[in-house]
Amino acid sequence: MHTPIKVFIVEDSPPVREALVALLERVDDVSIAGSTDNPRDAIAAILKAPPDCVLLDFQLVGGTALDVMTAVRRSLPDVVFIVLTSHTGLQYRRACFNAGAAWFLDKNHEFVRIPDIVRGLHAPQRGVQSSCQH
Repeated sequence: MHTPIKVFIVEDSPPVREALVALLERVDDVSIAGSTDNPRDAIAAILKAPPDCVLLDFQLVGGTALDVMTAVRRSLPDVVFIVLTSHTGLQYRRACFNAGAAWFLDKNHEFVRIPDIVRGLHAPQRGVQSSCQH
């Protein structure tokens, strides 16, 4: 048995945040490390108790996923960031990958991929992948 993958959720929509929690609670070896709707609280919580993975909406209350990734990446380079957003334009994808995202998913069409992606973090060599590369 693996050590559970700790996932922190940063999403400003309560129904989406609840759906993410419910989706991940059904995945073996995954624990929810916490959640919030804004970059400031996310950065503080992630730095205080580092998760293995952070699920991030792009547009947040008081900022964006870029704010979180930029602030956290310096201290915790191994945290895996998965951006889940409706802002799927190429400029957003590029900005997220440049800030450290491992995955960039379309919230409207790729939500169901999250359990498999998180489950795959247990793989010994978890290279950077994204839907952008397909």
